[in-house]
Amino acid sequence: MKYGARNEITATVTKIKKGEVMCQVDVGDIIANKMSSVMTMESIEEMGLKEGDKVKVVVKAVSVLLIKE
Repeated sequence: MKYGARNEITATVTKIKKGEVMCQVDVGDIIANKMSSVMTMESIEEMGLKEGDKVKVVVKAVSVLLIKE
């Protein structure tokens, strides 16, 4: 997958707080002790994302995107 953002780190999903439509995904690593991303429940289900998964954290301006490979 190609994308325009240049700031990325690998992190571990530490917590997923689910709502009806949206969820908050917390990640942590050595560089950033804690960051969060907000996404739809549909997206998290399509990704199969769960606590303990390794993800790429792509940051561009105020957007924090998670990529599971």
